[in-house]
Amino acid sequence: MDTKREQVFVWSRNIRLFHWINVTAILLLLAIGLVIFNGKLFGLSTDGKILLKTIHVLVGYVFAANLIFRITLGFIGKAYEKWHKTLPFNKGFKAELAEFRQKKKVAYKGHNPAGKLMVLALLSVMSIQMISGLVIAGTDIYYPPLGKYFAESIAIDKDNLDAIKPYSKDNVDAEAYKVMRDIRKPFITAHVYAFYCLLFLIPLHIIGVIIAERRERSAIVSAMFNGYKYLPKDKSEHR
Repeated sequence: MDTKREQVFVWSRNIRLFHWINVTAILLLLAIGLVIFNGKLFGLSTDGKILLKTIHVLVGYVFAANLIFRITLGFIGKAYEKWHKTLPFNKGFKAELAEFRQKKKVAYKGHNPAGKLMVLALLSVMSIQMISGLVIAGTDIYYPPLGKYFAESIAIDKDNLDAIKPYSKDNVDAEAYKVMRDIRKPFITAHVYAFYCLLFLIPLHIIGVIIAERRERSAIVSAMFNGYKYLPKDKSEHR
């Protein structure tokens, strides 16, 4: 280890747990989503599509719970769990960003300014995915939290909601079903475009981490496993 650097604890267990659950959930959601989106190409049957959508929704619940946990942690957490340490809204951020562009050898205890902007972009897109996904789950396969509401809205016999199944017209009022599908259209659009944004942002995030590690040499990747960065002992060399 470089004797001019010291081991500094930065990322809590909560942050690391959120990060890796998020990575796993997003990769699964992207993979399943791509198969569903290209169902005709893969020759998916109706039952196969329903199964994949069910798995997609169940993984989505894990993704949503994990994201809500992180959002909450930003308000009640400690140190670098808090939003003012993570997002680009802290006082003096513009000056921090200007310095970052000029001084390429400065290391950062938390996220550097570019990293904060990326966190904001990812959290925004993931929040759109979460909200739109929960609405679609309710209108597509009638899953919680909105599934019962939408099933009731289209049911002919509201005492027989169990008869309403994905891709089935049993007990479904055609006109009410059309209204429901119109309601879901903007959520589908948001979900698809947020999906494309993630496909763009994820590689950009990985490239950013590689560039930051080459600039700062503070063990950014391993820090997301063990929580520790290696920062210069000279405090003037890191922020």
